[in-house]
Amino acid sequence: MARGSSGIVAGLTAAAVAAVCFLAYQASANAPDTVAVPSAEVSKPAAAPTEKPEPPKEPLAVPEDSDAGARVVYALKDRRVWLVDDEEKALRTFAVMPSSVNPLPGVYRVTSRSGSIKGSDGVLIEHVVRFADVDDVAVGFSAAQDGSMESPDPTMKTGGVRMKRADGDVLWTFATVGVKVVVVP
Repeated sequence: MARGSSGIVAGLTAAAVAAVCFLAYQASANAPDTVAVPSAEVSKPAAAPTEKPEPPKEPLAVPEDSDAGARVVYALKDRRVWLVDDEEKALRTFAVMPSSVNPLPGVYRVTSRSGSIKGSDGVLIEHVVRFADVDDVAVGFSAAQDGSMESPDPTMKTGGVRMKRADGDVLWTFATVGVKVVVVP
């Protein structure tokens, strides 16, 4: 039985090799002349780059066009906040859930703060730091006391930019009345 199996395997292998050789011959016979004939041109070595490539930007780095000095930076598209000190060092960065009403990019100042209130969406919130008004809606940072960061109801005009409670604690300490808030796209 073993001799018969090895004979079958040998026959199949020989047939496969013959098929591959036939297909290789067909491919070379039908190849365009530009592929079959080596080029007379000598390839030139690649030119050395004239400029050094920029190192990749750190994904959580403070956005470049976000003003200067101590500030809170709020990136709308990235849904992220940075707390930046006077020496341009990011003290902390964290993700946020944007409100249904967003301020235009620009420079704002913290105008008022509330320790604990009910948000416009009915959720109990803490460490409210307001910095803008858009269409009669106060926009500010806050943390839900239950720790949630739900997407806002798009049918309601709310200005609460929600964050985790631990991030809200740090923001509350950093962003006193008058501190600069820079909103970037």
